[in-house]
Amino acid sequence: MSKLKIAVIISSTRPTRFGELPAKWIAEKANERPELQAEILDLRDFDLPFFDEAASNAWMPSANQNAVKWQNKISEFDGYIFVVAEYNRSITGALKNAIDQAYVNWNKKAFGAVGYGTVGGARAVEHLRGIGVELQMVSTRSAVHIGGADFMAVHPGFGGTKALTEIEGSIGNSAKDMLDQLTWWAAAAKSAREEDAATAKAAE
Repeated sequence: MSKLKIAVIISSTRPTRFGELPAKWIAEKANERPELQAEILDLRDFDLPFFDEAASNAWMPSANQNAVKWQNKISEFDGYIFVVAEYNRSITGALKNAIDQAYVNWNKKAFGAVGYGTVGGARAVEHLRGIGVELQMVSTRSAVHIGGADFMAVHPGFGGTKALTEIEGSIGNSAKDMLDQLTWWAAAAKSAREEDAATAKAAE
């Protein structure tokens, strides 16, 4: 069986962002598993406009070539791990815009999350799960939440000097649970998508 391809998506584009540190950490955790092949996707690399298409790509092709490039990239993956900064009790505007630039490309796939902030990004992750329902995605039950004293200890902007490996006593079990669930759901969804494709082809 080929490996499940997982995108680790950094949700913040701010110059002082923290997100690339947990993104690298969870990507390494995913790549330790024989079933998974994780790749970091950085929203900075796609220069997405604010969504301004005539309609979602559920209804018509997108015109903006950067949006099409993004759609083509995320289509490569069987599942996603969103690294979620919490801004004002929700996900970042950059992530919401990136999600809105596609629709069919997300459908019938699984995702997990690594949230961070004073309450571990918990409110933002819950908002993300609601968005995922509309995109016909399935969310893992477990997520990783880096919050409180742990967040301060690993965030350089708050004087933190610890590596994420040093707080694995707090977040390691939730990372394992999330990756276990993501592996199961991503494999199940991939199998179902392949069966649907085979049925459609046979009906031609």
